[in-house]
Amino acid sequence: MAIVDVVVPQLSESVAEATLLNWYKKPGDAVKRDENLIDIETDKVVLEVPAPQAGVIVEILCADGATVVAGQLLAKIDTEAVAGASASAPAAAPAAASAPAAPSPAPTAATIAAPATSGAVAMPSAAKMMAENNLSSSAVAGTGKDGRITKGDVIAAVSAPKPAPAPAAAPSAAKPVSLLPEVSAPLDPSTLIEGRPEQRVPMSRLRARVAERLVQSQQTNAILTTFNEVNMKPVMDLRAKYKDKFEKEHGAKLGFMGFFVKAAVAALKKYPVLNASVDGNDIVYHGYFDIGIAVGSPRGLVVPILRNADQMSIADIEMKIAEFGQKAKDGKLSLDELTGGTFSISNGGVFGSMLSTPIINPPQSAILGIHATKDRAVVENGEIVIRPMNYLAMSYDHRIIDGREAVLGLVAMKEALEDPARLLLDL
Repeated sequence: MAIVDVVVPQLSESVAEATLLNWYKKPGDAVKRDENLIDIETDKVVLEVPAPQAGVIVEILCADGATVVAGQLLAKIDTEAVAGASASAPAAAPAAASAPAAPSPAPTAATIAAPATSGAVAMPSAAKMMAENNLSSSAVAGTGKDGRITKGDVIAAVSAPKPAPAPAAAPSAAKPVSLLPEVSAPLDPSTLIEGRPEQRVPMSRLRARVAERLVQSQQTNAILTTFNEVNMKPVMDLRAKYKDKFEKEHGAKLGFMGFFVKAAVAALKKYPVLNASVDGNDIVYHGYFDIGIAVGSPRGLVVPILRNADQMSIADIEMKIAEFGQKAKDGKLSLDELTGGTFSISNGGVFGSMLSTPIINPPQSAILGIHATKDRAVVENGEIVIRPMNYLAMSYDHRIIDGREAVLGLVAMKEALEDPARLLLDL
């Protein structure tokens, strides 16, 4: 027997622990080298844990939903075993490889495939729902793989018609059903249409971390927001003239974010404090421009970083943002792509936002909010004309950024967008 350990990969320096999301294999299953065994969620990304060698999983030591740290033992693979051979069942909770044997704990909702009295196996969320609704495993028919009882099976059992109570029995209030989907399962709006149900969904590590950082930003920064309006017609005309040639030449669509990033970098060069950060009682001025681009993903808001944005062409920026968007959708953003940043841009306009006050992404000191471009009546040379206008909002940390720098910085962005030639001439 040749045993190979499967361990938690190295996490980012700022990430102390992670959560196991879902095992794709069970004891006795054959695996190929580099085949993904389980997803691990940190507060930034979801990491895949590949099989270090081909073989058969003989033991799983940590359950779905367990909290783990870098280097912790997750499973063991026998590189000489045959699939289907006897294997150890997964443990109910993380255990050190060298820890002495201890009495088996009572089954809980966190237990992986906890055997029921009838021989059925309940998934973690299903087991919790069964306990909350006083259901035994014999009352629920398992339809999952190998007869496992799933969340859907429990919901079906709870929703099934019950025999009418005896006439003498006093009516009792119905107990609300707590629907607990898997940790990463999206909310199904159809479950909240009829009646008065409630659905309790645990925060993902990413959502919890975002919440923590936003509260931290509000509590530690002296946030103030300045606004300005931008006539987007020059950029829109430029885009309409060259978008087809641009896409043919670079293989990417010419959007508006490339212009916004370039305009922001031009302003940051003129007013470096907008690109700075606070470290204790020190102001750290950065000699580089790493721009965070807020991107929505199925797991929540993420902010991948455009490194050295000042050295990127508009084509480079558009291609990188498209790549970030696809990676965010697929959950493939790396820790390195989400770490750092000296200034951020949030584009609520893609969702129709007209105006907002974006929250600074610490330890940065400023963030630009972009909104929907709409035709509006404006005055030019004493005449009322219709122009495609966009309201820009820049939130900044008033501890180190005075109103003068903030307002002039936003004006510099406005001027660059209303006269894109400035970006070419470095004006």
